[in-house]
Amino acid sequence: MKTMEELFHALLQDVYYAEKQLIKALPKMAKEADNDELKQAFTTHLKETEGHVERLEEVFKMIGKPAKGKKCDAILGIIAEGKDVIDDVDDEQVLDAGLIAAGQAAEHYEIARYGTLCAWAKFTGKPQAARLLHETLEEEKHADELLNKIAERAVNRQAA
Repeated sequence: MKTMEELFHALLQDVYYAEKQLIKALPKMAKEADNDELKQAFTTHLKETEGHVERLEEVFKMIGKPAKGKKCDAILGIIAEGKDVIDDVDDEQVLDAGLIAAGQAAEHYEIARYGTLCAWAKFTGKPQAARLLHETLEEEKHADELLNKIAERAVNRQAA
């Protein structure tokens, strides 16, 4: 890569792949969660994630590129860690705490990526793309905050 445009496109492919992987992982996380509020948070975020994919597809159109992901080892690692929690934890309340941790790891990754993409879109003169990416960034931040509230209100105490 030699240009900021190419770097932007590569990161867009990375996050597109990540979102597609999360669409597969979130239903499993919701199914495994015991806490009703946590189940609902994962289910709601799945719908938001489907919207994130649609927004990313719009951004790909804006830059004249096909919507195509590029393998993202970071999100695969985060999802694998979440699967390990599901496989290794027997207590339902402890599992919920582990699922929240796994969900927040994914959110933090996405927040970092979308924050960078927003900045680069602005810097490279793509205000419409920046707006769409910022919309998703705010939803990712909200999802992280919700998981944190669920953990603090009940799950961490129950797991302890």
